[in-house]
Amino acid sequence: MKYTKTKAVLNQLVADLSQMSMIIHQTHWYMRGPNFLKLHPLMDEFMEEIDSQLDVISERLIALDGSPYSTLKEMAENTKIQDWPGEWDKTTPERLAHLVDGYRCLEDLYQHGIEVSDVEKDFSTQDIFIGLKTAIEKKIWMIQAELGSAPEIDE
Repeated sequence: MKYTKTKAVLNQLVADLSQMSMIIHQTHWYMRGPNFLKLHPLMDEFMEEIDSQLDVISERLIALDGSPYSTLKEMAENTKIQDWPGEWDKTTPERLAHLVDGYRCLEDLYQHGIEVSDVEKDFSTQDIFIGLKTAIEKKIWMIQAELGSAPEIDE
């Protein structure tokens, strides 16, 4: 079997991207306060980007004869991204910081995928990982800027 470790990373991404989509949804639904009118529609764009990444990752896994997680139970059991209950006790900055935490998990997983796919010489998947990691790093930078912080991607 080829690309065993790369396929494992792809499937982990299926779980984590699915979880991240829900976290963005929650941020979108539970958002209040200053910048609401600007940030609320921006979350739609964030969800579209994550859902697009999920589709690319799932289709690549299938192209490699893998089987992506496809149930809520599988995704919930396998995600490494933490969630919060849907409650009104969090501020928008706290929710945005939580998004950054999720994006950092994805960034780390994409980096791991870059390394694994290099070892397994799956350069097509590696190219996907590189491009999507770049997009995630941009999101980290943008959200951190909204929060008044540096991106801290190189730490």
